[in-house]
Amino acid sequence: MYKNVKALVLREVRYKEADRILTLLTDTEGKITARARGALRKSSRTAAATQQLTYAELTLFGNRGRWSVNEGTVLEPFEGLRTDVGRLALGCYFAECLEALSVEDQPDPALLQLGLNSLFAVSRELAAPELVKGAFELRLMALSGYEPALSACAVCGRSEPEDPILLTGEGTVCCRACRESGRRGAALCPASLAALRYVISAPARQLFSFRLEGEALERFSVAAERYLLERTERGFSTLDYWKKVR
Repeated sequence: MYKNVKALVLREVRYKEADRILTLLTDTEGKITARARGALRKSSRTAAATQQLTYAELTLFGNRGRWSVNEGTVLEPFEGLRTDVGRLALGCYFAECLEALSVEDQPDPALLQLGLNSLFAVSRELAAPELVKGAFELRLMALSGYEPALSACAVCGRSEPEDPILLTGEGTVCCRACRESGRRGAALCPASLAALRYVISAPARQLFSFRLEGEALERFSVAAERYLLERTERGFSTLDYWKKVR
């Protein structure tokens, strides 16, 4: 059975002498694994389309639950990622997060669009890396069923919490005075809280259409990262590497 899909290559692993084993996030099949035979040969017609962090149109052949790549055409190479080690590291972090939180064989167009928009923003330097990263992390959590409750203090109900804190374990926001001892959290400010609220509800194409700088950007970025790490209960090697090279 042949099938044409549009896919973002999340991961590639060399197999034998010239093959690649790919983890793909596709538009119609969700996350799948596929083998690209001979993709590492110089003469291969699928070499460019099966590189990590490439968005491509692929012709797949399926047999007994296994997929192989027959043809491929690059749709978006995200060239800006390949010219800077910091941007490349951040792109790989996005890919690792998408792989961890996507579901096998379950299409999720919104998740794919988030990945593509985020990689494009980093590749073209449309916003500060910390802003794109924080927006990606929080929106990813929301799409994965972990949307935090940010409308008001979870304790006193105040719509604009005083000295707000994001409680990363509970996924709620509260005033500093309302925070119970021992609850893990990330300090916010009015501007960073407003940015978190915007990311949750913004249209996909306008996800990065806000601006933060200085301490507000730092608090926004730290809060989004801590929330993702808390909810996923794991670390990401690509995140550690990005922090070393940024």
